[in-house]
Amino acid sequence: MENINANPSLTALTEIAQSINTIQDSVRLLEKILEIALDTLAAERGFILLNSDKTPEGFEIKSSRNLTDSQASDLAHLSTSVVQQVQKNAEPVLSFEVQNDPRYGQAESIVVQKIQSIACVPLLLKTRQIGVIYLDSLTKRSKFNPESLPFLTAFANQAAIAIENARLYESLRDENRHLRQEVQRTHGFSEIIGQHPKMHQLFDVIHRVLESDASVLIEGESGTGKELVARAIHYNGERKDKPFMAFFCGSLPDSLIESELFGHKKGAFTGAVSDKHGLFEAADRGTFFLDEIGDLSQQIQTKLLRVLQEGEIKRVGETQIRKVDVRIISATNKFLRESIKEGTFREDLFYRLNTISITLPPLRERNSDIPLLAHHFLDKYTAKRKNNIKGFTAEALATLKNFNWPGNVRELENTIERAVLMSKSNMIAAADLMLNFEDNVENTETELTLNEIQRRGIQKVLQAQNGNITETSRVLGVSRRWLQYRIKEWQL
Repeated sequence: MENINANPSLTALTEIAQSINTIQDSVRLLEKILEIALDTLAAERGFILLNSDKTPEGFEIKSSRNLTDSQASDLAHLSTSVVQQVQKNAEPVLSFEVQNDPRYGQAESIVVQKIQSIACVPLLLKTRQIGVIYLDSLTKRSKFNPESLPFLTAFANQAAIAIENARLYESLRDENRHLRQEVQRTHGFSEIIGQHPKMHQLFDVIHRVLESDASVLIEGESGTGKELVARAIHYNGERKDKPFMAFFCGSLPDSLIESELFGHKKGAFTGAVSDKHGLFEAADRGTFFLDEIGDLSQQIQTKLLRVLQEGEIKRVGETQIRKVDVRIISATNKFLRESIKEGTFREDLFYRLNTISITLPPLRERNSDIPLLAHHFLDKYTAKRKNNIKGFTAEALATLKNFNWPGNVRELENTIERAVLMSKSNMIAAADLMLNFEDNVENTETELTLNEIQRRGIQKVLQAQNGNITETSRVLGVSRRWLQYRIKEWQL
């Protein structure tokens, strides 16, 4: 740091104060603290020593500049050294003609290394000492003078706070990683991350359906991880050694969907140059996951109902009936009960699919899981790209938690992957996330599913009526029984 400011000491204090909020990696922080101290006092060498219960001496040299390990060790360990005195008394020491100083002039390390000036200050958190900062010069007095002592003391106090903040952050980061590992160990679902009560309910339901062949309907907004849940059910259940097939039901013409699901006979239509097995046959004795089941036409729904009722399929262009043993797991981001009322979804098919119902909470309803998920994706993409990124700044984590995430976990994962690519530091900053809060407001309102709009509306009226179900049902114009069902379903 160039001392171009009229008050370099004040500049240095400002810089270390900014470091408290911007540097949360302890190694990088210690290097920065030492750099600022050396530049401000024009010192030639220095090191930072921190208390440690991992060594017999009770301390470790954590960062050094222009000193060999042996030189730093001599300065820190000899009983006659300045460092030992500062550690013992927790008072700063400054000597600008140390060779003539009766307190230290005869110390072996000072004589051997020909040290001219020394400054050493304790790192204090209130009354607790956590280490020392040591600086010296061999060829000149530099700015080692009595006027430097107030700065050094204030600087060390700021540095101690910064170090403690970094330690607390790293401890929190490690705890997050431990929690993720514990979730995975306890629940056995490595890609489904969460500690929120709604996630514990989800894990409980998944465990209860593992040994069953019952159909499962997974409801939830786009990006909440419906396919992850389907895979968890398959790969932790009795069919785990059999095929898992997944098919996205949206945006495809009926003829293509029918051919993909049920297969076709050679010559059944233009382009059918050979017999083809359908995905149901490929999934025989395994699990078939149908994503966005609500997008299927009535014609395909009818054929799917036959699979669920009889375990039978017919290839396109064939009359032969084939038997399949497939567990069906389906998913939708639509409110299928409304689709039934509108006549676009078969009620009998719905009840066949909905033997067991699982509802995935949107990310905004389990905000406390965002740090866990963010660190999970950070580990995933730093390992993949061999980046040396260690975590998030406090501002970045706050930004993640304050965003509304209309795209849910999928959007969060994409954001972290992009941040890993964009970050030029070993800590992801808020700017690296590139989140647009103005667009977030608009997306929140325009990308809601019918199910979510209805849930929010009911919740607002329920709150306005102070939780009175009778009054809420009267205002909404619905029956008490219907409202109680919705309250239970959405856990309002």
